[in-house]
Amino acid sequence: MSGAVGKVSSRSAFAMCVVTIALGMAATARADDMMAGKTIATQGTAKGVAACISCHGAKGEGNAAAGFPRLAGVNASYLSGQLSAFANGERQSTIMQPFAKLLSSNGRSAVALYFSALPPPAGIKTNDRTAIKPSDIGAWIATRGRWDQGLPACAQCHGPGGIGVGVTFPPLAGQPAAYIESQLHGWKKGARPPGPMALMPVIVSKLSDTDISAVAAYYAGNAGPSDNAAPTGSKQ
Repeated sequence: MSGAVGKVSSRSAFAMCVVTIALGMAATARADDMMAGKTIATQGTAKGVAACISCHGAKGEGNAAAGFPRLAGVNASYLSGQLSAFANGERQSTIMQPFAKLLSSNGRSAVALYFSALPPPAGIKTNDRTAIKPSDIGAWIATRGRWDQGLPACAQCHGPGGIGVGVTFPPLAGQPAAYIESQLHGWKKGARPPGPMALMPVIVSKLSDTDISAVAAYYAGNAGPSDNAAPTGSKQ
């Protein structure tokens, strides 16, 4: 009996060793990916990929004046998926497509992991406004939608205050208004993949240019006034 117990204990100890080694290898691989992603993000690559921070900010906070989105705190799988879409042409951008094509699949995953681990800009508001009037177009569409037109609220997918939900629905809060506008118009023109359940082309078909500008301004305003501003003397 004691021999059987001893064998079970040995097997358990061996299994624990295997798990510990596997976890250690996974942690090491993640750390390596983080370092590789940081190098791409801050220095670029020898193949001609520019440093991501030159457009997206030293902390991935984005650049409101230039319309470059924030990447900090955005889900890694989402970011990696967008880079892949740029690389294969599903998502169009004269700036991003050449860089994404130059990155390997591992490189895209690594840089996505790096930015996802950065904290979002300070001051992002996660609570929707409570006193909203229909005349406040951006806030109304973002938080309530127009159900008489079959237009759901943005918050139903992107979360309260546009904080983002899981892998599929990225954060909108604190993104530059110019970036949000350009992406919504991109869906209208077919320059972006339709996304989950092909929702976005249907949604933008119900939005006027005025609606788009208002929604973009609402979500851009969900960050503190200086969160996305480039520091004095910045060359970004």
